[in-house]
Amino acid sequence: MREQIEGSRAVARAVAAARPHVICAYPISPQTHIVEELSRLVKAEELVSEYVNVESEFAAMSVAIGASATGARAYTATSSQGLLYMVEPIYNAAGMRLPIVMTVANRAIGAPINIWNDHSDAMSQRDSGWLQLYAEDNQEAADLHVQAFRIAEELSVPVMVCMDGFVLTHAFEEVDVPEQARVDTFLPPFRPRQRLDPDEPVTMGAMVGPETFTEVRYLAHQVQLDAVEVIERVADEFAAAFGRETGGLVRPYRTTGAETVVVALGSVLGTLKDAVDDADAAGERIGVLGITSFRPFPYEAVREALAGARRVVVIDRALAPGVGGVVAQDVATALAGTGTDVRCVVAGLGGRPITQGALLGMLDDALAGRLERLSFLDLDEAVVEREIARDRAERHEREERRGRADAVGAAR
Repeated sequence: MREQIEGSRAVARAVAAARPHVICAYPISPQTHIVEELSRLVKAEELVSEYVNVESEFAAMSVAIGASATGARAYTATSSQGLLYMVEPIYNAAGMRLPIVMTVANRAIGAPINIWNDHSDAMSQRDSGWLQLYAEDNQEAADLHVQAFRIAEELSVPVMVCMDGFVLTHAFEEVDVPEQARVDTFLPPFRPRQRLDPDEPVTMGAMVGPETFTEVRYLAHQVQLDAVEVIERVADEFAAAFGRETGGLVRPYRTTGAETVVVALGSVLGTLKDAVDDADAAGERIGVLGITSFRPFPYEAVREALAGARRVVVIDRALAPGVGGVVAQDVATALAGTGTDVRCVVAGLGGRPITQGALLGMLDDALAGRLERLSFLDLDEAVVEREIARDRAERHEREERRGRADAVGAAR
């Protein structure tokens, strides 16, 4: 049944419908409301689960690893600096092939401290071996969690479900929260690929030497490749069971016949679609490609969806300093050899609003050929030019002082 509900509560109820055996909770904005709601459900005995209050994010992932390794369906949530604090066990969870599901309420990482939304946190872990699925809206955020448990347990690999912090977590929208009976039918009981059992001892996470480490990493690569088919199939099965299409690899919008296509992840897709609708009304043929699966990156699906485009603009909400946008690099790889022009626009860092007006201005620049290979939406150029000039002047002054000191030393 559809209802007006906060995104965090909708996700918590979807997670609860998946019947996790262990929930590891440590609060950090903007994911706190998710674990708070799960705590309420456990306390009210609406959910039978071991709810573990831990002392840190590192402990949250460590407890999730221990729970999953003993055959329990495990869940946790985090954001930003919390995700960075649990990096070591994040890699361990993937290396041990443990099907943990974790919500990442996307938030910028510092310094400087910033609690608002961008994708820097999850994308910093793009090489960890976790699958990463990005939600466009709160309906998809709730649905992706149900799919994530199914995908994780079929492949025996951990999955992050990424939803934009505050923009989605704290927004009230109409959501059809997955019903318990349907989830029970869609998501079979957890049967672990391997588990710790005193009666049948095994070693998990043992040291591996140079003679086999490459093979271990290759298998981590292969399971990501295998996940492409599984993610797409699970989304189709979810649509058949629940009567709505969410998840999958990519989601095209107005791409048929479009010579210009804008690629993006997450909640900005809604604003972007509105901007494209306005552009279409003005006679411009522009499409949108939403990417749901960032890891594994669906190279073939992206290449196919963008086959008719002459130019592609990627909206990136994370920056690799000195390089550019993170997603744009993968899109460019997918389109290598096609001759398609790929431009990257870094936008919305640290929660800066991405307005429809700014997007329309960006599209005008793209159509007119004025868009640089790498550009920054709504960048205050006066501020950065002033700071660059000051920094260079200070470096020049330090070099001059060093030169004078060297000259005095040589004279002595």
